[in-house]
Amino acid sequence: MEKLTFYALSAPEKLDRIGAYLSERLIRDVSRHRYGYVCIAMEALDQLLMACHCQSINLFVESFLKMVAKLLESEKPNLQILGTNSFVKFANIEEDTPSYHRSYDFFVSRFSEMCHSSHDDLEIRTKIRMSGIKGLQGVVRKTVNDELQANIWDPQHMDKIVPSLLFNLQHVEEAESRSPSPLQAAEKEKESPTELAERCLRELLGRAAYGNIKNAITPVLIHLDNHSLWEPKVFATRCFRIIMYSIQPQHSHLVIQQLLGHLDANSKSAATVRAGIVEVLSEAAVIAASGSVGPTVLEVFNTLLRQLRLSIDYALTGSYNCITGVSTKIIKEHEERMFQEAVIKTIGSFASTLPTYQQTEVMVFIMNKVPLPSSQHSIEAGRAGENRNRLTQIMLLKSLLQVSVGFQCSNMLTALPSAFLDRLLSAALMEDAEIRLFVLEILISFIDRHGNRQKFSTISTISDISVLKLKVEKCSRQDTVFMKKHGQQLFRHIYLICKEESNIQAHYEALYSMLVLISIELANEEVVVDLIRLVLAVQEIAQINEDNLTAYNRCALFALGAAYLNLISQLITVPTFCQHIHEVIQMRQKEAPYLLPEDVFVERPRLSKSLDRLGPEVFFWQSKISEVLGGSGYNADRLSTPYVPQLTDEDRLSKRKSIGETISLQVEVESRNSPEREQRAPAEEITYETLKKAIDSVAVEEQERERRRQVVEKFQKAPFEEIAAHCGARATLLQSKLNQIFEITIRPPPSPSGTITAAYGQPQNHSIPVYEMKFPDLCVY
Repeated sequence: MEKLTFYALSAPEKLDRIGAYLSERLIRDVSRHRYGYVCIAMEALDQLLMACHCQSINLFVESFLKMVAKLLESEKPNLQILGTNSFVKFANIEEDTPSYHRSYDFFVSRFSEMCHSSHDDLEIRTKIRMSGIKGLQGVVRKTVNDELQANIWDPQHMDKIVPSLLFNLQHVEEAESRSPSPLQAAEKEKESPTELAERCLRELLGRAAYGNIKNAITPVLIHLDNHSLWEPKVFATRCFRIIMYSIQPQHSHLVIQQLLGHLDANSKSAATVRAGIVEVLSEAAVIAASGSVGPTVLEVFNTLLRQLRLSIDYALTGSYNCITGVSTKIIKEHEERMFQEAVIKTIGSFASTLPTYQQTEVMVFIMNKVPLPSSQHSIEAGRAGENRNRLTQIMLLKSLLQVSVGFQCSNMLTALPSAFLDRLLSAALMEDAEIRLFVLEILISFIDRHGNRQKFSTISTISDISVLKLKVEKCSRQDTVFMKKHGQQLFRHIYLICKEESNIQAHYEALYSMLVLISIELANEEVVVDLIRLVLAVQEIAQINEDNLTAYNRCALFALGAAYLNLISQLITVPTFCQHIHEVIQMRQKEAPYLLPEDVFVERPRLSKSLDRLGPEVFFWQSKISEVLGGSGYNADRLSTPYVPQLTDEDRLSKRKSIGETISLQVEVESRNSPEREQRAPAEEITYETLKKAIDSVAVEEQERERRRQVVEKFQKAPFEEIAAHCGARATLLQSKLNQIFEITIRPPPSPSGTITAAYGQPQNHSIPVYEMKFPDLCVY
């Protein structure tokens, strides 16, 4: 062997003839079953290959590969293993000169086949599979970095290599699930096919460039589909964990995009399959962290939200074909619910990887998808449409809550843009109690920036708040600006939510948390004053009970006020204020314990039906509070003014779905100017002042609430013909009023100086018709 090596090195041009001779001998010995000579020939070839690195090695390699192929074709396991070992040695050699015509197609196919070996003997089967994996590893190493070699990333090769490696990962996982014997435990110390397959897969993916990721991942998805491996999801999660940790970080978003595309392709598969894909997505997003979403941020969330809506449709129609309603598969509602929860969790996983400004964009995007009565989104009519709208609203708000929980932003103005906050608060006025609760939870998660929420999970009149160990910081300038801009809007919605009869304990706990968190996170002196006024107005709701609330609702509002005022009195530390609050709470403990949270917010609340006969000593009085706080530097005038929410059109439009409520603004004008009223009222002169009063009176005022309710009720219950006649009469009346205005209001001709010399409303002798007047260009539209 030494002489042959010396001869080959000294006369490299003879190397190809040496290779051809050895190849011929080996082929003959294999066919004659002289396996000893076969081993000698292969060893000789191996040593020559390792020793000679000259330019003429290419021709020798051709002979070598032909011999390896001959061994691999053999049915004898030992020859297959021998051939594989020789090929692996060859794969580790770095060649100086490229080879243009060498093909590895046969080796990829054969090694893949060996990976799937089903030999009867377990030990031999394991050895053959190990050899197959090593062979594939050798092919990858030999070709992956050489652009002139066969492109191993082509789908025809990847479709064989990747499933072979996954098969060994999966197969051995099944074997490991059984309890091993002592002998097997000793054997386990050696490298197993699963460990080798994992190492090979990691190496393959680690070498994948940007353009090759798709070809490497597609076979993984197909393999998981073909073998139904999404449902137990353990193996699928393991595979993608290997993938995400192996590929280069900047390529992570490509894997995510392929998974999303696969989810879309499987949109009509069973809910368990889709849930498996979504949970794998969630795991992958967490691993990839900031690189998981890539350049198309909103497209990721759009895909997930689309799947959420499809799932809602499937659950409601019971069919994967929502148009015809005909489906061969049975849809299980609980499975669809599990899928929806998985999607919501995944939305949260993705959002948590994004920077703050993108999280805000995502939340605005999700909120714009929520169908609201006041929005441009079509609200479907009928019972099925209502169910679909409600489920869509709940699922999207759940998604929003999932995103907001991981959201951290010091500036509330950027965290809650006006458009987003308006839509969110309009959802807070929906009839559905569950939707209102979600909105409150979302707002709380935004406001709670120091993790104080859990300290107020139960409502109580705690005597010493220092045990809560609250994290309180001074209100920043941005927070002050935010409260000046949106404070009244927030207070109005809190007030309106308190008046809802369908509220349960969870709603009152959320309202309490929100009031307290605003006091801790966003409050200056002005905000504290407004919060106290708001809580006293809520007490008045329960006291007067114009909305016919139940005994529980009224007691809960009394208890909510007591708990909040007890806490705020200890936060602002004004002794006389603390004393007044403490006295009222003590009086309630003696006379009316059912007005305190300890008796109301329990499993079996103790209520009283004699709430209208309560004495003045059990109430918190605005005059007393404004007096004690006014003496400590707070705005006494503002404190003594009762809180009256300024209702807006948006509140009424988003509140209810009936036609009578949505046109309530028109109703008010009609009722004020109706023909019946006109007949009763004496004719009056129309002047500037009367017009101004008429415009001002359109604004909704507290004392007109009862009249408005009656008018709306009339429009809800009256027949269509009556309403149509009413509107016709209004149009005629409006025209007659306008005619009167044009007759009475006479303008003088413009003076040369450009000023008006006569007073308003005084008749002039030489009047000019309106259509002949000359107006400045700026006044003409």
